[in-house]
Amino acid sequence: MSVLVYTENWDGKFKKLSYELVSYASAIAGMLNTTVSVLSIGDVDAAELESLGRYGASRILSVKNENLKSLDSQAYAAVIGDIAIKTDASVIILSNNNTGKAVAPRLSVKLKAGVGAGVSGLPSSLDPFTVYKRVYSGNAYANVVINTGIKILTLAQNSFEIVETGNKAEVEDFPYDLNQDLVKTLVRDVQKQTGKLLLTDAEIVVSGGRGMKSADNWAPLVELADLLGGATACSRPVSDEGWRPHEEHTGQTGKIIAPDLYIAVGISGATQHIAGVSASKCIVAINNDKDAPVFDVAKYGIVGDAMKVLPGLIEAVKNAKKD
Repeated sequence: MSVLVYTENWDGKFKKLSYELVSYASAIAGMLNTTVSVLSIGDVDAAELESLGRYGASRILSVKNENLKSLDSQAYAAVIGDIAIKTDASVIILSNNNTGKAVAPRLSVKLKAGVGAGVSGLPSSLDPFTVYKRVYSGNAYANVVINTGIKILTLAQNSFEIVETGNKAEVEDFPYDLNQDLVKTLVRDVQKQTGKLLLTDAEIVVSGGRGMKSADNWAPLVELADLLGGATACSRPVSDEGWRPHEEHTGQTGKIIAPDLYIAVGISGATQHIAGVSASKCIVAINNDKDAPVFDVAKYGIVGDAMKVLPGLIEAVKNAKKD
């Protein structure tokens, strides 16, 4: 019996998300009195693979196959499922991102395994196996019981603390004979955004809504985000108006994010928007309407005109950085 983690890589590098998954798996393995095996698919060098050991992995399986260079959920589910069987995994952990959401259902069917999707904490019980997650757009919580022999968990991003254990992992090249008929996806062109922090990777996000009044007023938000080392975001009406690009749209119909700090400026706090940011560790709201729903979920709130509040906030951050 073991715990198996699938960790994505981005151009051969792991991100914070990968270490969070391994830390979470290590904690579950401790509860089950077993070990953590990590599966990496793609071209990742040995030093990068070994870095996963510091967070609790004892065995790292590296699968390199030309036909797995691009994500194909059917092919990836086959690989992860076969390796789960070979490693006698009783718990399989993936991220609750686009990859995890695509692969987990297929993996569930292949292994006849129950899925706990978007979990945000360690199991509260091992018998029965019970996991904790947010439901109803983050307005409630549920304890989900998984009764199958193999359990699949997708972990909500930024919901578990990264913990270094000092482990040294054994890296193994794991040859895998892939059935070519499983690969249905063909990538003809790749266009990557460079020089900008991805919204889903940002630990600090500064977001604006219609209260910013026009696209011309966005400069202070961008400046504040840059000072804080964060990313910019927006509500759906803002992206629909064309004030900001659609890739910055957060909410139920946009990107679901969970930064350490989310600063909502001129955002009323509609249910659909809050659903995409409610997992943030700290929400700060700036709005001139004291009855705006966003204040119900904010840890800190400032009632005032964003155009007057932002310059003072930017100046305070600059002064703090000088100190």
